[in-house]
Amino acid sequence: MNKIAKFLPFLAWIGEIKDSNILKADLVAGLTVALVLVPQSMAYAQLAGLPPQHGLYASFLPVMIAALMGSSRQLGTGPVAVVSLLTAAAVPTILPEGASMEEYVIYASLLAFMVGIFQFALGALKLGFVINFLSHPVVVGFTNAAAIIIGTSQLNKVFGVAKGDGEHTYEQVWGTIVNATSDTHVVTLLIALIAFAIMIAVKKFAPKLPGVLLAVTITTVIAWLIDFGGSVEAGGYGGAIVGVIPEGLPALTMPGFDFSVMNQMIVTAITIGLIGFMEAISIAKAMAAQTKQRLDADQELIGQGLSNIVSSFFQGYAVSGSFSRSAVNISAGAVTGFSSVVTAVIVGITLLFLTPLLYHLPQATLAAVIIMAVINLIKFAPIMHAWKVEKHDAIVAVASFVLTLLFAPHLENGIVIGVVLSLALFLYRTMQPRFTELSAHSGSTMLVNALDNKLDRCEVVSIVKYSGALYFGNAGYFEDRMLNLVAEKHQCLKYIIVDMAGINQIDASGEEMLAGLLDRCSAAGVEILFARTEGIEKVLRKSGFMKTYGEDRFYDRRTDALRYAWKELGDDEAASHSPLKHLIS
Repeated sequence: MNKIAKFLPFLAWIGEIKDSNILKADLVAGLTVALVLVPQSMAYAQLAGLPPQHGLYASFLPVMIAALMGSSRQLGTGPVAVVSLLTAAAVPTILPEGASMEEYVIYASLLAFMVGIFQFALGALKLGFVINFLSHPVVVGFTNAAAIIIGTSQLNKVFGVAKGDGEHTYEQVWGTIVNATSDTHVVTLLIALIAFAIMIAVKKFAPKLPGVLLAVTITTVIAWLIDFGGSVEAGGYGGAIVGVIPEGLPALTMPGFDFSVMNQMIVTAITIGLIGFMEAISIAKAMAAQTKQRLDADQELIGQGLSNIVSSFFQGYAVSGSFSRSAVNISAGAVTGFSSVVTAVIVGITLLFLTPLLYHLPQATLAAVIIMAVINLIKFAPIMHAWKVEKHDAIVAVASFVLTLLFAPHLENGIVIGVVLSLALFLYRTMQPRFTELSAHSGSTMLVNALDNKLDRCEVVSIVKYSGALYFGNAGYFEDRMLNLVAEKHQCLKYIIVDMAGINQIDASGEEMLAGLLDRCSAAGVEILFARTEGIEKVLRKSGFMKTYGEDRFYDRRTDALRYAWKELGDDEAASHSPLKHLIS
């Protein structure tokens, strides 16, 4: 049973819904999330450049599959703002000129399929750790920029004007603002302000109520009463409304496998797969800590991957875990993944019977819903905090933020450059680890940094400490510091004792450097001894390094190595006056 449950995670909780209390809690939570998901999914579909029904399609079966096949019980999957934006950024760049909306939908579904395959493969191969390449500073910078891009992309719908022209998003936003200064559709703006007011008021004074649903309902009724979407000639206001939404569940449709198109979408698919999963897993981890439930990142990847694959076959687009809906789910009392199944069923009922009620829904309301959803994503405090912890991280976050804004709508460029910069700065930091010469206060047996503590250094025997992995990136630095030490004390220096307690990893370049260093120093009359080599002794023994250069070079303690050096020095006059002599007395 345990082995089967590993491949079918829902078997671990399906029996729990026999408990009437758990069943009731999941039913209430599922209904509550659905009240948020229906309007949100339509808004996010608009953000992705798709007709609103495709947001509902992506909120039906994919939500259910993610709940059944993922390891998190409360994670709410479906359309989310960042993934929708990435979809909108990617699809138009590869669409042939003059392509129809039907072709746009096909490309968006194909992108979802590629995202799903990528995520599923990572999970099946236990490669979830690759998500770590998206460092926190990169994600913080990208998320802030994406939130601003998402919010500003909706300004034309809030003001009821044409979107500005331009290749880059910032050009389009400026054009929209210019248009708004002279052509604002006043009634559209008023409806958007009403929607904002309702959502803000509900959040502040009655947070348990579905503010998004109330805003949608009230503004839709107002739009119907004043004939907001009707033509001006017929007495209406000519405003933008959702219009006809096809009734019925999505049909099974092949996403249209065009390998030339898929080749162009690979980078975007990987970006969405990683960003989407990072969002999902961070939410899932937070909830798992609260509920004390076991979370399997690889299984979550499989669940998210399968949900995206299913979405692609039912005219949906790429989905991910939603922070806001997951928070609603767990706060509403969800106990098992059955709450998400309930949510999916309600979305299905909406598609079957309730879409006519959404005909008069103003596009401005959906724009307000999107803007309210992404405001919480704008957080500059983590960047300020990163500056206090490690300035390089703050630089990466700011660079990712600025580049994402500048490259938009090609958002993947900002992420890729941010990742490369993050790795480059990491390598830079590790290329010059801490290298210190040690000494001791008179009468003390504790070895400390000689330079920081202004202690006398022994001219005959030097004890140095090196902290960090010894690999191709910093092997040369270690060698230079050692040779500089030899050159500095060339008249008297006979032994260098290397404290290797801080070295827990060594690669072939590091081992090769040590071999060459030993030969060069021995030729110059300076012998190198190694102390506290536990972290890398196995590697050095396996490679034959210890056998080649002698076991008598390796010691468990620094004082043992020092005692050996003193014995070999015999009656050396300089050694007799050494500040290290008392350590072996």
